[in-house]
Amino acid sequence: MVDGSSAIFRAFYGVPQTFRADDGFLVNAIRGTLDRLASVVTERKPQRVVMTTDEDWRPDWRVELLPTYKSHRVAEPVPPLLIPQMPVIMDLLGAIGFDVVGLDDYEAEDIIASLAAKADRPIEIWSGDRDLFSQIRDSDVVVLYPEKTGLAVVDDGEVMKRYSVPARAYSDFAILRGDPSDGLPGVSGVGPKKAADLIKRYGSIQGMLDASLFGASDSDYLRRAQKAVPPVTTLALELPSGRRAGYPEHPDRAAQLGRRYRVESSVERLVNALNAMVR
Repeated sequence: MVDGSSAIFRAFYGVPQTFRADDGFLVNAIRGTLDRLASVVTERKPQRVVMTTDEDWRPDWRVELLPTYKSHRVAEPVPPLLIPQMPVIMDLLGAIGFDVVGLDDYEAEDIIASLAAKADRPIEIWSGDRDLFSQIRDSDVVVLYPEKTGLAVVDDGEVMKRYSVPARAYSDFAILRGDPSDGLPGVSGVGPKKAADLIKRYGSIQGMLDASLFGASDSDYLRRAQKAVPPVTTLALELPSGRRAGYPEHPDRAAQLGRRYRVESSVERLVNALNAMVR
């Protein structure tokens, strides 16, 4: 399961802007996304694969619960040079036959969490969003987390090693200690160590609330954050097939788009990787 926004943004910032179509149209994110998908499919050898999208970068229902939620997405919108490339990426993936799933008012992490609740295991989630650490289940559901040295396979043991909490408790951990990247202010005086100690003692934020551990203001923040932060796992989504009998699904369209944007080699790499998936 691929966090599409994470993959596309990393491609945009990781591939030089020297890659352009004949008319000068920038294609670095297009090329980078296809190439990285091909590499990950080849490396991880999945039986099925799906990409999820952020149909809402900062859902209103989350902001109503927590006004600071991902407020950086207001200050730092999608880069202007990336915006015109995103529909092209979706068109190419559609022509190739790569399943893409999104839902209005929800983020990619919600789609992944809801699909993961229905899919056969094992599952690997490719994402740079640590919010998805909460979906890890021992070694049956792991996160492939991009780092400088490559993709780190983060399982329950790795989350415990890094944060001293079980993976299921990661959302509570982030809410307690705070996380500027998600606009979470945290509880005053609670850092990573204290957050881990509290989770170890009380089990969850709800356990802390039941014990009346915090004052009114912090308790109110915790109640609202509990509803806003964890990925939604109950969306009524149909699990896609995750594979085709052969790729590309629409050869003429895939070839046309590949030529138009001068990414024929990237299309070919992804098609070859998908056709080699384990059956």
